[in-house]
Amino acid sequence: TAAAMHDYDHPGRTNAFLVSTYAPQAVLYNDRSVLENYHAASAWTLFLSESKFNFLVHLDKAEFKRFRFLVIECILATDLKRHFEILAEFNAKANDSDAPGIDWNNETDRLLVMEMAIKLADINGPCKRHDIHVQWTFRIAEEFYEQGDEEATLGMQVSPFMDRCNPQLAKLQESFINHLVAPLCNAYGEAGLLPGHWVEASDSEDEGGTDKTDSQTGRDTEEETEGETSASGRPWKRPSQQLQPRKVSCLQTKHLQDNYEHWVNILKEENRLKELQQQQQGGAAASSTSPRAATAPSEPALDDRATDGEDDDEE
Repeated sequence: TAAAMHDYDHPGRTNAFLVSTYAPQAVLYNDRSVLENYHAASAWTLFLSESKFNFLVHLDKAEFKRFRFLVIECILATDLKRHFEILAEFNAKANDSDAPGIDWNNETDRLLVMEMAIKLADINGPCKRHDIHVQWTFRIAEEFYEQGDEEATLGMQVSPFMDRCNPQLAKLQESFINHLVAPLCNAYGEAGLLPGHWVEASDSEDEGGTDKTDSQTGRDTEEETEGETSASGRPWKRPSQQLQPRKVSCLQTKHLQDNYEHWVNILKEENRLKELQQQQQGGAAASSTSPRAATAPSEPALDDRATDGEDDDEE
């Protein structure tokens, strides 16, 4: 229910934009988690508007109150301003060296896991199959560009990554994965909450050896050796070569790694082309100021094709 409600009636603008423009939603919710409050309130208003929408009619008053509280808390948790706060709280509970672990009998702990689950569902586009991830990336990019267009029309400074005249899609996705999605996915996985297929190391050898397992699934492997702790901040790690039980074939983290590498490769190519362009421009400037420049016959302009595709969305 929280997932269905969490982006209901989204205006296609960020919280920062709504606050900067004094939008009605920002004024109503005092600039705090504007969209998240708006989504929750609008969805519950719709739910309560007609009796035929009430699929919770079987709940008593106390149960309904508790259910509504949990849904609202989950929706508010999707505000990225709270991202690192929630992630730190979860790691302190589940993953840090002195973490007490999740108490499934504790309502607060269960709510924290629910908040992590909806957060991962909210930003897990890079954990999807590559073609699906790219489709959604282009869609969100177009939404960003529309906001950038409106910012320019209003005389505002265009927000980062929202200028369609200076697309930086690869840089956006590389940063998004590295700073937000990967740490969240890693924390969720280290707590043992991501789906995956558990096998013995000897079984993986039967399927083609340790090297094959490492190259295909080792990036999302978690070590189970007593006393070792996993690194935080990234969802993929190189496993040791010891024969021991290990978690392999987590499809979500494999997609995440593949998609991350895709954008990193594009970013490297864009940077290479920019450096080449700068070198060509520097060479042209040096030629124009040399003694030979005054007597040498005019030369054709530098070929601009070297920079073609620099800002294209490669696939």
